[in-house]
Amino acid sequence: MNRPSWDEYFMQITHLVATRATCLRRKVGAILVKDKRILTTGYNGPPAGLPHCDQLGGCLREKLGVPSGERHEISRAVHAEQNAIIQAAVHGLSIAGATLYATNQPCSLCTKMLVNAGIREFVIAEGYPDELAVEIMEQAGVVVRKVKLPSEEDSLK
Repeated sequence: MNRPSWDEYFMQITHLVATRATCLRRKVGAILVKDKRILTTGYNGPPAGLPHCDQLGGCLREKLGVPSGERHEISRAVHAEQNAIIQAAVHGLSIAGATLYATNQPCSLCTKMLVNAGIREFVIAEGYPDELAVEIMEQAGVVVRKVKLPSEEDSLK
């Protein structure tokens, strides 16, 4: 029987969650998993009920030429990792000790939140240009693992 590993399984779900994202620059998905159970999911987009950037004429950071990984404070988007944490708070779930699965390495803002929430393992598919985030992860003892999904062609063999 050909079954995905747990990492592949959760990363596939994370990529599916990212398809709900409305960010025009980068679609990110995140899930928090504990004891092989999904606790919460999150994707990036504006706060609930507010217009999306495409409805407002485009991405402000793009218009200003802000490089990826910089000036997060001028983004309308709530990050995927933040939304996963918020969902836990809204539903009264403890996420301490959970593992983050994310399509991208978290930024420094999300890393600080995740560390304070007790998340000590990040499983990511892609990197992100934020050296401060990497430094915080190292200082906090966060284990970071990169998991690439097998291509569809490989999985058909």
